[in-house]
Amino acid sequence: MAKIQKTEAEWRQELTDEQFNVLRQEGTERAFTNPLNDEKRNGMFNCAGCGKPLFEAQTKFDSGTGWPSFYAPTEADSVTEHTDRKLFMKRTEVRCADCDGHLGHVFPDGPAPSGLRYCMNGAALNFDPSEESDKDA
Repeated sequence: MAKIQKTEAEWRQELTDEQFNVLRQEGTERAFTNPLNDEKRNGMFNCAGCGKPLFEAQTKFDSGTGWPSFYAPTEADSVTEHTDRKLFMKRTEVRCADCDGHLGHVFPDGPAPSGLRYCMNGAALNFDPSEESDKDA
């Protein structure tokens, strides 16, 4: 599938200011400010830019960092990884595979089974609760 290509004006029209800052300008939201950090229902976390399913709720864990954290993407090709040398350190940036939106970073300090911590900006995600969650609510 070809990457989703839009102009800056199109992205600005479709996204909130915070979403645009994170997804298109590689910004970072303040820790502990996004409600998705506390989301505990079953469902799917999708890209806020294009709707691509990225992380299943079952892979979410409380990392204590203040950002939604997951131990694995829903599919190996849901995200892409890129070297990020900003902030005078080498990190691994994570982007949506379909729209190339900046999601956050992945670190090698997560729980089993992967040992990875996908530390994502909540502004880069939308949450779609599963029907089971709706019945329990």
